[in-house]
Amino acid sequence: MEVKFEKLFRSSYSAPNAVQCTSEGVWLVDQITDKAALLDPDNVSDHHGVAYMKREIPTDSSNTSGMASGEGSLWVVANGGSSWRDKRPADTEKGGTIFRVDPQTGETQSRNPVPGGGGSHGMEYDNQDPGHLLLTTLKDQTLSKVRISDWSVQHVIPLPHKRGHGVVRHPDGVWVVHTADRVIVKLNIDDGSEMDRIEVPQPNPTPHGLSAFGDDFIYCDAESGWVVKISRN
Repeated sequence: MEVKFEKLFRSSYSAPNAVQCTSEGVWLVDQITDKAALLDPDNVSDHHGVAYMKREIPTDSSNTSGMASGEGSLWVVANGGSSWRDKRPADTEKGGTIFRVDPQTGETQSRNPVPGGGGSHGMEYDNQDPGHLLLTTLKDQTLSKVRISDWSVQHVIPLPHKRGHGVVRHPDGVWVVHTADRVIVKLNIDDGSEMDRIEVPQPNPTPHGLSAFGDDFIYCDAESGWVVKISRN
């Protein structure tokens, strides 16, 4: 199967560390400012190569990496405090925190800890089992299924590589980015066994966040700022 990588646009932010496609457009969240922007991928500036910003919201997150959309909210992952700006009252000091955020205003609707402590770099609303989130857990190198209503862990599968990042749920499995290894692995949702994989070779931008983009994928690179489409034929 042929895999094609296409640079779609540059982020408006310096370190876009999560991406999420919705019916409104493409959301990116920045690790530096902890702001999230809703972008129009069909309206890209010829001059700067950035997508048109339809809306921007602040968040109470800190050192943000990981984002999902579901149940009328955005969900973002704070991975501890920030060393590049002054502290804010809502900053996460240790471990990771999941913020439920109003996508219109950025107001925090709820906050809960990453299961087991430690951080998380990837998250997805489970469209196959509504009412649940899928979270990568860096400390344990796992993917956890969390029930939103009581924040209880329902199921855990191992991840095959370190630094699990962006997550995309498909009907027959779950795709997880492993940034350091430049590979996106499709896993069996029941036992974590590998079903498929996509290698992201140099010189393509490094995958961090990941989202479904129609029948394709898009990913963001927090280092170069590029948003890239992956298609397979």
